Amino acid sequence: MRTSAHPKYTEQILIFAPMEYNTQRTHLHLPEYGRIIQQLVERCKELETKEERNEMALAIVDFMGQRNPQLRDEENYKHKLWDHLYILANYDLDVDSPYPFPTEEELHVKPSRMEYPKLQGDFKFYGKSILQLIDKAIELESGDEKDALIQVIANNMKKSYNVYNKEHVQDEVIFRHLKDLSQNRLDLTGLDSLEKSKIYYATNRNNKNNPKNNQSQNAQNKKRNFHTNNKNRK
Repeated sequence: MRTSAHPKYTEQILIFAPMEYNTQRTHLHLPEYGRIIQQLVERCKELETKEERNEMALAIVDFMGQRNPQLRDEENYKHKLWDHLYILANYDLDVDSPYPFPTEEELHVKPSRMEYPKLQGDFKFYGKSILQLIDKAIELESGDEKDALIQVIANNMKKSYNVYNKEHVQDEVIFRHLKDLSQNRLDLTGLDSLEKSKIYYATNRNNKNNPKNNQSQNAQNKKRNFHTNNKNRK
């Protein structure tokens, strides 16, 4: 098959059809390409020899690419253009395509049903990432690593709860939700509260010992004092 369109078919692309009533026009199979391209496809189907149809089909595909340059950013855009050509021909076009033409049945297959997240009802605000962390914690053997991960999960659940519900939540509620979501395999009921957990103290200790945080806090205090003194002078 030739790699470029014949000039005589390229000229046909520039010819506009005479004015017609909408009731006389055929149905547009792909409205985004417009009526001119569909009329060219119909003209291509009427050509007598396969060689002529091949040349005109190649010219139409080139023209379709020019009219829709955004398709060039997509993967296998040439393949998509040939598929669209076949759809415009109502799945009836005898040409040599560099790609296999799709069947009408293949294009009308319904997509498979997407699985919905497990979180429903009262727990939907925790998000899928919490479920993944819970599964990971269940897989870990008992020890410091598992205990730390469970406490991280509980702290994040508390943050998510407070943000979504815009109210403070008691730690025992978080413990109960964690136990339900893990099907009784993760249990923090032995703790009085999250504030007394190791992860809480470790996080606070790191913040206090971090010189960058201290410098930032000192800068904010100086700025606040500067504005206060200026107001008093006035």
